[in-house]
Amino acid sequence: MVRTYANFDIVREIGLTLPDVVESTMYGAPALKVRGKLLACVPVNRSAEPNCAVFRIDFERRAVLIEAHPEIYYITDHYADHPTVLVRLSRIGPDKLRDLFDLALQFVSSSKPARSTGSYASRDARGARSPRRGRPKSGNSAGRR
Repeated sequence: MVRTYANFDIVREIGLTLPDVVESTMYGAPALKVRGKLLACVPVNRSAEPNCAVFRIDFERRAVLIEAHPEIYYITDHYADHPTVLVRLSRIGPDKLRDLFDLALQFVSSSKPARSTGSYASRDARGARSPRRGRPKSGNSAGRR
């Protein structure tokens, strides 16, 4: 039997003790943000397992965490292109959760400001596609408002 160590209430409790972290929402789900940037949230995509959280973290550290502790950390196709890691809250203790918050805060604090347009334009050197690439330019904006 797996002992339940945490749920998002514990994530919230730990997160709110950190400087500048506030409670918010992301796509209608509970979230924690720091200076307007997402830090952690309840995943809303169906690919995530129940009782999980999404933490913002860089791709390299995510790979290390998943390799070292696949029973705690994982990723699904939906989240693979985003600098996030999914965390099985039933498998993580408070100390590791605090460590994960430290990593997430480092990442979010060093990240560039979010674009106001909300686009994914030129993600990074991994070769991920840009949503505007390959679309023909049109001088006609009829039908758009």
